This record gives sequence, structure tokens and C-alpha cells, in this order.
Amino acid sequence: MTVFFVGAGPGDPELLTLKAQRVIAACPVCLYAGSLVPEAVVAMAPAGARVMDTAPMTLDETHAEILAADRRGEDVARVHSGDPSLYGAIAEQIRRLTVDRIGYEIIPGVPAYAAAAAALGQELTLPEVAQSIVLTRMAMKSTAMPEGETLENFARTGATLAIHLGVRALREIERQLTPHYGAGCPVVVAYRVGWPDQKLIRGTLADIHGKVRAQKITRTALILVGPALGATEGFTESALYDPDRPHVLRPRARRR
Repeated sequence: MTVFFVGAGPGDPELLTLKAQRVIAACPVCLYAGSLVPEAVVAMAPAGARVMDTAPMTLDETHAEILAADRRGEDVARVHSGDPSLYGAIAEQIRRLTVDRIGYEIIPGVPAYAAAAAALGQELTLPEVAQSIVLTRMAMKSTAMPEGETLENFARTGATLAIHLGVRALREIERQLTPHYGAGCPVVVAYRVGWPDQKLIRGTLADIHGKVRAQKITRTALILVGPALGATEGFTESALYDPDRPHVLRPRARRR
């Protein structure tokens, strides 16, 4: 048997890859994070499949389900939100699978930051404004961040920041980022992006806390910060299509 770590994307079932759909529809066992993955995603599991919400379960309990499936020779779809490689907590699961000599495969999914950018209808990297995206999180009640991986250090780069698990720490985010980005730096809080009740709250470092508080949002939100979020004019066009910069697939354009 095989355990398939399936990236379910941020919430919209139509953002599943074809491979993810095929695997979920074929596996006799489906374990999914119900707090982050909508039931519509696992509704395509085959009739009679063992479908379990792992939100209230421990790692030992989920692994016990996998071991039982292994004894039965049944493949398992282990469905995670977004892309499993980012805050998917799959490393500790893979470690146990390796010890028990159980095969696994990872199926990537659409990450929340990409879905949020699509919902906003804009690019997160603009020439001479921001050419890097930092995916990070706030520690809060989760495990501590490694030394050196601080918002202040990331902010010194001027990159676009995609901050997970930080909606309850907006004041602290404002405090750490304002000296580097300025109080007027654009911020977007993407709440339950890809779900029917999705909300995109635009603001600045100076006022985003009040706007989010008014909406009573306390969880399941991604925070995007950076000048690229507000730049609609004045940025340099990419050299990718510049007629004066030929490349191997496009010779120098002829001037009329």
C-alpha cells in the first residue's frame, strides 16, 4: 500500500489537481484535516471508504489508522490543506512511515499565498519593487521560530511577506515591520481564501489591525505585506518581453 500526502489547496475543490482528485477517488481510506479542508474535497472518496477528520486526533492515532490500512493492504489519502510541503506537518509522519517501511508519495497543492494573489488579481513580484517572497509564520502558541528567522530580519530585504498564523499578532507585526516598510505599507489579510466565505481585507500597517478586528477575524487567515501589493503604476516593465533584450527563443525585434 501507499500513503498519498495530498495537497488539497486552500479550500476551493476546483483547485485540486487532476492527480489529487484521482487519488482521493481511489483510496479506501481518507484522512483529512477537517478544520482546514472542506468536506467537498473528500466527498469524492469512493463509496464505503473510511473517511476520518483528523482535527481531534493525535499523531499516534492517525498513524495507527495508517498501520491498520497497511495490514489490510489499502492505500491511504492523507489530505492536507494548501501544499503539504509548507507547514503540512508531514515530516514527522514520513519519519514514522520510514521506520515502519510504508511507502508514501507527495502530491503538491495550490498554496494559500498563490490563491490569495489570484483572488486579489495581482502579481506579488514586480521589477525593482519586490522580486522575492518570504513565506513565514508567527510563533504564537506553535513551536518556536529558529534563531535568525525573525520578521525584522526578513523585513530588511524589502521582500513581499506572506505571514501564516499571525492574525492575532497584527499589533506585533506592525511594530516589527513599520520601521522597515513604513506605516503606509500595503497589507492584505486573506481570510479563508478559496472558501465561500472568503474575505480580502486591504489596509496598511497602520490601520489593518482595526479593520480585521472589526470583521472579528481570529484564525484561518494569511497576511500579505509589501510595497508590491500597492504598486499599480510606476514600476519598471519586465525585461522578459523587452524587444531590446533578445534571448535564445526570441531574436532582437526589428524596429519599424
